[in-house]
Amino acid sequence: MKAIYSMFLVFALILLAMIGAGAMGMEYLFGVIIPYLAVVVFIVGFAAKVVGWGKAAVPFNITTTCGQGKSLPWIKENKIENPSSTGGVIARMFFEIFLFRSLFRNSKVELHDGQRVAYSSSKWLWLFAILFHYTFLVIFLRHMRFFTEPVPFPFEMLDKMDSMLQIGAPALYLSSVVAIAALSYLLLRRLFVPSVRYISQPADYFPLFLILSVLVSGIMMRYFVKTDIMAVKELTMGLVTFRPVVPEGVGSIFYVHLFLVSVLLFYFPMSKLMHMGGVFLSPTRNMPANTREVRHVNPWNYPVKVHTYEAYEDEFREKMVEADLPVVKPLEETVENAENKE
Repeated sequence: MKAIYSMFLVFALILLAMIGAGAMGMEYLFGVIIPYLAVVVFIVGFAAKVVGWGKAAVPFNITTTCGQGKSLPWIKENKIENPSSTGGVIARMFFEIFLFRSLFRNSKVELHDGQRVAYSSSKWLWLFAILFHYTFLVIFLRHMRFFTEPVPFPFEMLDKMDSMLQIGAPALYLSSVVAIAALSYLLLRRLFVPSVRYISQPADYFPLFLILSVLVSGIMMRYFVKTDIMAVKELTMGLVTFRPVVPEGVGSIFYVHLFLVSVLLFYFPMSKLMHMGGVFLSPTRNMPANTREVRHVNPWNYPVKVHTYEAYEDEFREKMVEADLPVVKPLEETVENAENKE
């Protein structure tokens, strides 16, 4: 049911854009106003989240480690799995961000013979996750040709490389095919793996259905439904130059595609998709494991007025002597010191 709720919500969004921009003729609302609002919400929301996380106190050094830490000179240190220097942290973050290192090390638990628990390697999730993220990046960069004039050479080259197999007319983009395949795996995994389905919530399904709809609407616009590309470019160039115009001939499918992208931008700062920014601020990854060398001071600590034992004894020494309690300084010594000071 959780998946069905999310799917119907995405269908409702598609229907809303088709009725609004198609039947009701509100192209300016769906083509200009909503995209502008979405970009503002995305930038402000993303920045607010990152700034908030950056200001959050880190009371403890909670670096996750799974290797030998820095110790005696004759013990080999694992500088990436247990980094004790800034260079080690940077290397670890590089592998985490660009190669999804922690996901690569993922393992799954299985029951053998009904009783025996065994752990085994699980690389499919890592493979399809990294394929999806990189192909989505390629698709994003490829779309920059709609927002630039003349189109910079790197974007043109990327477009040609993405369609180098020259399958069909217009040429099939490899990134689109791989992205849909990878996203389908991530969705089917949540739907059919019992342990994953048990912990999945509507917030897990909704972005998958939404991004899948964005990809499918883009493919339909390119291969199946007639869309005036020159009119689309005129609209997108008007948006980036802040001289928006809504030309004639832009089909409803384009407004559906643009509206779904806008919803994704609205939703992004409030969702799990913020792991894109959060991965840089995770204290389990961006802190060095050097607690043996450097004392980590809790920033939440505040100055505390303390009453030392020395001051306590000075205050109650006479009563402690009368009660035969041991004291550090004899009562006679403290009296002599007081007389000498006088």
